[in-house]
Amino acid sequence: MSFRDHFSKQANGYSQYRPHYPAELFAYLGTLTEQHDRTWDCATGNGQAALKLATLYNRVEATDASEQQIANAIPHEKIHYQACEATCSPFPDNHFDLVTVAQALHWFDLEKFYTEVKRASKPAGIFAAWCYGLFKVNSDIDTLIQQFHDDTVGPYWPVGRKHITDGYASLAFPFERIRTPEFFMSQKWTLPQVLGYLGTWSAVRYYEEHHGNNPLQQFATELQSLWAIPGEIRETRWPVYLHVGRVNK
Repeated sequence: MSFRDHFSKQANGYSQYRPHYPAELFAYLGTLTEQHDRTWDCATGNGQAALKLATLYNRVEATDASEQQIANAIPHEKIHYQACEATCSPFPDNHFDLVTVAQALHWFDLEKFYTEVKRASKPAGIFAAWCYGLFKVNSDIDTLIQQFHDDTVGPYWPVGRKHITDGYASLAFPFERIRTPEFFMSQKWTLPQVLGYLGTWSAVRYYEEHHGNNPLQQFATELQSLWAIPGEIRETRWPVYLHVGRVNK
């Protein structure tokens, strides 16, 4: 596999701890396509977005370059999973009503991928990509999480992470833009669930590989002092940065 795989080693953690995209996001995307025959969820991971799309579209092609992610994907009768890279899909021309990429566009060779999107999309099809930033809990916890993200594991983030920080604002987007509503993700999590989520960060794994110890071990103690009761449930909230465009041919 020629791509740099940042996620296979924590694929099981992704299936357990990643936050869920809001149903309202997919309902909105469904209003943008006249037909609801086929959609392509590229870089599907464990299939979280694909499962939501399957409630709206007759057929979902869900691909990921990581075979381990595909192995951990959630099966569904409307979803066909397969491992392939984003820039070299097996799909015919003019095939999809909608193409989506959740939290992964910043890893792609965009010029090649956009060429693939234009080829595989139906005339006037819709392309949608989104990412989400750091979650918020309260001011004290937010400050500690930000320091962990920027300082402790900051040097170990892959280069593309900077595009998450700016909400994809600086990425090329060669489609007719459509103005979108605001969306947020929200989870009610305990401290162990938050730590499980942080453990899926690629920077945490690279830190551990470099230093030989997991940075979450010390950080968990600091975070627990602010969380107070590990079993206490707190609302965690992520901003979603959504970019949608029409694929004009």
